[in-house]
Amino acid sequence: MKRREFITLLGGAAAAWPLAALAQQTGKLPLIGVLVSASPPHPFAAAFWRGLHALGYSEGRNIKVEFRYTDGRSDRAEEFAEEFVRLGVNVIVAHYAIGTAAAMAATRTVPIVMVHGAPLQLGAINSLARPGGNVTGISNGC
Repeated sequence: MKRREFITLLGGAAAAWPLAALAQQTGKLPLIGVLVSASPPHPFAAAFWRGLHALGYSEGRNIKVEFRYTDGRSDRAEEFAEEFVRLGVNVIVAHYAIGTAAAMAATRTVPIVMVHGAPLQLGAINSLARPGGNVTGISNGC
């Protein structure tokens, strides 16, 4: 497995983990908002789906996923992050720093899974040992 696919699989697992219990408790399909800081089509989306499928998730059967592509624009990231909060997503998966910063500005309660980024420099976490807050995910730098 390639490094990028492995990292995306881990991100998918981090996003999906709290959703299994929710689906069983409410009967409502958990909703993931995926904020991609690029233009479609992007390899992250395909890798994300492969990760969810490997964990047994399937669109419409046991999960719903909404993708938004920012085309690298921070104003669009902010708009989409706010939209996800209005939609009531259960978790936001944020691709790169633009998406993570926008999601952090939009909510302090919805879990945010950061995929790629430097969480300390971004201010997403307090420390690697005790991150605090609602941001988790994969770090490629401190």
